[in-house]
This record gives sequence, C-alpha cells and structure tokens, in this order.
Amino acid sequence: MDVDLAQLRTLVAVIDEGTLEAAARRLHVTPSAISQRLRTLEVATGRVLVQRGRPATVTAAGEPVLRLARQIGLLVADADRQLDPPGPGDVPVVPIALNADSMATWALPALAPLGATVALDLHSADQAHTSALLRAGTVMGAVTSDAEPVAGCRVTPLGSMRYLPCAAPGFVQRWFAHGPDTAALQRAPVVVFDRRDDLQHVYLRRRLSTTSSAPIHYVPSSADFRSAVALGFGWGMLPEVQLDGDPAVVPFDPAGAVDVRLHWQQWRLRSDPLDRVADALVRAAHDQLR
Repeated sequence: MDVDLAQLRTLVAVIDEGTLEAAARRLHVTPSAISQRLRTLEVATGRVLVQRGRPATVTAAGEPVLRLARQIGLLVADADRQLDPPGPGDVPVVPIALNADSMATWALPALAPLGATVALDLHSADQAHTSALLRAGTVMGAVTSDAEPVAGCRVTPLGSMRYLPCAAPGFVQRWFAHGPDTAALQRAPVVVFDRRDDLQHVYLRRRLSTTSSAPIHYVPSSADFRSAVALGFGWGMLPEVQLDGDPAVVPFDPAGAVDVRLHWQQWRLRSDPLDRVADALVRAAHDQLR
C-alpha cells in the first residue's frame, strides 16, 4: 500500500468533519482536491474506504486505514512538538470514548487537570460498545467492558462499577412495599438507557423465571436517566458512585447489585498526551471503582 500523509490526513478530515466540503475547509484546499486524494487512496488500497453520505462514514474496509491514518498523525504531531515546542494555544487533540456513566461520575473530574494541555475529543457510548469506536479508528483510547484487546491496543483493568436497582421512595412504596417479588417486577415500569442497555434485563433475569411485561421508558442520557428514576417514571440500575446518599432515589434491592468490570484500552503507540490521559483515568478509576 503506497500512500502519503496528505491522503491519510484527508481520510481523517472527511470522517471527522462529515463532508468533503467541510474537510476541504479544514485542510485549506478545494473540495475537488479532497475528492481526488480520497480516490487516489482508495485506488492504492484497492478498497472503498468511505461511504459517501451526509455524514460520510468509514466502511469496514476503511477502518484499519483510518486507524493507521490517526496513528501516523499522532506520531507526526509528537515529532513536531519535540522539534518545535508548541505555542500557548497549540495543544494536542486526543479523541477517547467513555461510557456515559463513567463520564457522568468519575472520569471528567479525573481529566479536568489536563484541560489546559490536552484538547479532549470525547465520545460517549455504552460500555459494551466503546471498543467499537476504538476498532474503527475513531478514538485512540476507550473505557470499555471489553477485556479482549482490540488489534494494536493494550488493556489495563480499571475496576468494577457497581449498579444498584433504585427508584423514587414513592415508587418503592407503590410497587415494592413487600419487596421486589415476581408479581411486582413483572408489572413495575422500568427505565432503560437505550436499546443496547442490558443492565435492567440482567437484574430481571436473575429475579424472574419468566419475561417481564412492564412498560419501558428509554432515556439515553446518564443525568436524565437518573432524573427519570427520581421522578418516578420507573425503576432503573444506577451506579453506586452516583447515589451519594440522595433521598430522591433509593436502592430497593441491595442484594441485586450488578457489577460491570471496566477496562482502559489504548493504542500501543507511545504518545505523551495519550499516556497522560490514560494515567489520569487509571488513577481515578482505582480510587473510585471497586
């Protein structure tokens, strides 16, 4: 595969910006130049790398090329900083993926001290799916429940995030006054993060021998999910670190805790900005998680 830096930078810009026109503005060239570079790169690889749409997306064949492009870009940027010390406003960009609950609890405070020296490009997804962003080359590192290393990455265990079945006190009194028995769990409304969130179903499978017919409310935001539980929409699995003794939500079945083991995965390439992000997250996780 014979490619050059300009072609690889073009691929990254098209995927990041979503259109050829926006990529052209970012790279200060014409849209036709972007199109030509992309075609040349696809000829060199013998694959269609980008699905032309709005937004443009990387194809399965393009994922390893996008990952290569980001890795080479990282190495070039590191070399540039060593040869020519950056100015006050010149900070490296580090794209990482965090699961929503980590972002809402322990991860952002851990990263805050790096805010002046690293520009973070944060992506949020369920912990079971953040590794897909790493695999696609969208991010350089990810907090994930996937212990199997993505190709070209190394894995560091972070600890377990414990989730407890919680509800508003009034909801508990209405539905679980005699405990979370089978009849109540089959009918009590439940709050679920999104259609890939399996935590509530894991708990129900442990408690029920049959399927639940309860109404489901989907609330795809960690803070709003907690608010929906507090407002009595239904019960839901909340991170232990998010409770803080708040009387608006209470665990109604502490024995039903579900532990999710989290890992940090990042590229094996040595990069000072990426390593500083990783060190901050690992230290905080070891302090906050089980």
